[in-house]
Amino acid sequence: MLMADRVIAGAIMALSLYFMWHASELSIGWNGMTGGPGGGAFPFWLSAIMFVCAGGILMRSLRGKTNYSGNFFDPETLSWVVSVAIALAVTIALMPIAGSYIALPLFMFWYLKIFGKHSWTLTGALCICTPVFLFFFFEVTLKILLPKGLTEPLFFPLYAMFF
Repeated sequence: MLMADRVIAGAIMALSLYFMWHASELSIGWNGMTGGPGGGAFPFWLSAIMFVCAGGILMRSLRGKTNYSGNFFDPETLSWVVSVAIALAVTIALMPIAGSYIALPLFMFWYLKIFGKHSWTLTGALCICTPVFLFFFFEVTLKILLPKGLTEPLFFPLYAMFF
């Protein structure tokens, strides 16, 4: 298991460096003309965080400390991981068609209520508040448009209000 940790951590670190290199082709600092971060800022810094986290895993594996015992996944856990991976793939496939503001709440509803069996209060609050937060964070504050698919005409009044 330690060897798997080392190999995966090394691969993630290499991938992070590759992403950082590509992101640095765009501005990674604050863009004074647009009043926001440059086009490469978020990819660069998220990749840097991913690099540091993978480095921590690599360091831990090199020290030989592990809490692993037996198989990494039991069959029940593997079925959960596969079902969530399929749900994420469906969510990503829905984004260009239905848009981010429909696909993400649908995934969250499935994950929280159906898969996780959480309360209606928590599920409803997160499924409503998350798209509102994402809209204001990305579209209004950072001026980064998320895919809206068929729902784009519904956003025209909001664009008129904020832009």
